[in-house]
Amino acid sequence: MRNAFADEITKIGASDSRVVVLSGDIGNKLFDRFKLKNEGRFFNCGIAEANMMSVAAGMALSGLRPVIYTIAPFTTTRCYEQIRVDACYHNVPVVIVGTGSGLSYAELGPTHHSCEDLAIMRVLPNMTVLAPADEVELRQCLRGALQINGPVYIRIGKKGEPVVPKMQQKFAIGRSMTVRDGEDICLIVAGTLLPSVMQAAEALDALGISTRVESFHTVKPLDEATLGAVFGRCKVVAVVEEHSRIGGLGGAVAEWLARQSRPNARLITFGTDDCFMHEVGTQTYAREKFGLTALNIVSKVKALFNRASV
Repeated sequence: MRNAFADEITKIGASDSRVVVLSGDIGNKLFDRFKLKNEGRFFNCGIAEANMMSVAAGMALSGLRPVIYTIAPFTTTRCYEQIRVDACYHNVPVVIVGTGSGLSYAELGPTHHSCEDLAIMRVLPNMTVLAPADEVELRQCLRGALQINGPVYIRIGKKGEPVVPKMQQKFAIGRSMTVRDGEDICLIVAGTLLPSVMQAAEALDALGISTRVESFHTVKPLDEATLGAVFGRCKVVAVVEEHSRIGGLGGAVAEWLARQSRPNARLITFGTDDCFMHEVGTQTYAREKFGLTALNIVSKVKALFNRASV
């Protein structure tokens, strides 16, 4: 996804001279084409992310369209005050990109994990929060973000994420993408776990349980229309995200559900536990540790579906 981001921002920068890129001392070679085609519009701000955020807010107030890029925990938790006060309070168009989100950097330990970013970013007034599933959604989210006259956070993966074909091709921020249709269960996913969710959906279908999949690339504002449709139609709705089960998309859906009078479906959420992962391993290992696998999704969703069907 990071290569797709560099390619897309280069294309956008070539047609919009207001676009500038700020980096927290990573991805310098990644942006060689951007620097070549958009001379003087790339700024390596060093490992001073709080300052970088304030610089970006100042640029936005001056009429530019700054895009910040660095590893997810360092572009969120490290400079949260500056995001809140400089970007959100002034409601300026700063696009904040967090690469290697979730457990993408599982090998580097908890300092590089980012399982709280959706929660802390969606609580900020004026902030739009996006979590594209693949390269295609990333490109769409980036172009959409640059049309918003306010701060936007985009959490992306790292590399090698497969593109998943979707039934619905029309993109709009605030509206989910229907990946496949189904009647009994709906699996809602935010971010790069979509391939695992698709495997789970296919396995459930093979068991005779018709399964719908929705890609919620927008965590805030929440697509309440789609939620209303799937909770009215299905018996079980599962939210899957590479993020803490506290406060992320699952939390947002639970908040919405608590306001509804008679929801038809039961809700179950999949995410990371309320703990730090002290072991070091691959992203695949980390996902297995927290049950973010097709096998675990099928097992727990099927059991809840059977109980709801009695």
